[in-house]
Amino acid sequence: MAGNSFGTLFKLTTFGESHGPAIGGIIDGCPAGLKLDLDAIQKDMDRRRPGQSKIVTQRKEPDRVEFLSGIFEGETTGTPIGFLIQNADQRSRDYSHIKDVFRPSHADYTYQQKYGKRDYRGGGRSSARETACRVVAGSIAKQLLGDMSIDAYTSSVGDIVLGKSHEELDLSLIESNPVRCPHPDTAVRMIERIEQIKKAGDTIGGVITCVIRNVPAGLGEPVFDKLHAQLGKAMLSINAVKGFEYGSGFEGTRMTGSRHNDIINEDGSTQTNRSGGVQGGISNGMDIYFKVAFKPVATIMKKQDTINEKGEAVEMQGKGRHDPCVVPRAVPIVEAMAALVMADYLLLSKISKH
Repeated sequence: MAGNSFGTLFKLTTFGESHGPAIGGIIDGCPAGLKLDLDAIQKDMDRRRPGQSKIVTQRKEPDRVEFLSGIFEGETTGTPIGFLIQNADQRSRDYSHIKDVFRPSHADYTYQQKYGKRDYRGGGRSSARETACRVVAGSIAKQLLGDMSIDAYTSSVGDIVLGKSHEELDLSLIESNPVRCPHPDTAVRMIERIEQIKKAGDTIGGVITCVIRNVPAGLGEPVFDKLHAQLGKAMLSINAVKGFEYGSGFEGTRMTGSRHNDIINEDGSTQTNRSGGVQGGISNGMDIYFKVAFKPVATIMKKQDTINEKGEAVEMQGKGRHDPCVVPRAVPIVEAMAALVMADYLLLSKISKH
């Protein structure tokens, strides 16, 4: 099975299934001598874990990380960092009813077509449970980035949109509410909407905005490995993501060039930042910001028409514990994938200068 690794120098490979005994990963390329804050890593895991509030899935997973290699006396050794996360609260029986049925908008049908076999328990390898491994690696990557900071937050749930830019918000409020929106009044409306959707047995999508600050100019590669292209790949690899835009994004298509251009100041900064901190695929020193669109979770508690493995029309209904909106728990995942990209390009920049 290809496609289980991400990164060039700072590289993550993950393994495991949603209802297997454990999931885990190997981080290769992390420099030696990085003093790790293990509590910070666990804090990021707690932000992603299920069961943390009433608006997310109630699966109870402690998500405690066990490091197996690559760390000695609290510092990285430069060798591969191996880690394991035990699965503690699987209810495989919740999926017995779809053993031979393809759930709409899931990976059931495509996995069956590609491999001829699939793990129907929670989607197996296609489950968002795998993203816990990304958060571990991303949290380590954050600690490699020095002064660079990465903050993601919920900027919309359905048609409830936070109509403010990141410059207008107090990002220290992101963790002040379970939906992770840094605007308290909007957060209340978002939570109410998710609760309504959950009660109706349905799901809803939303958008996460991410801001990377204190980025040095010169990170990125030209042509095929542009910085924003790799950020896009990272975000689109996350379960349920349907769209990515950076800087002015699609809004920029409605502007003229004279209005859209970022005028350069004498110190190299720009008067505006419609470029989103990236020009020619390389960081220009301004804030990098982008949006990530998440679809409604595919598992709903309503009856739906589908087919079984014999191609026969059948009816099915979701069971078990699922997120009515994946966005609040996806915030640390977006941060983690952004950190993996930035750490990789930071290490690549050091090589290119020699």
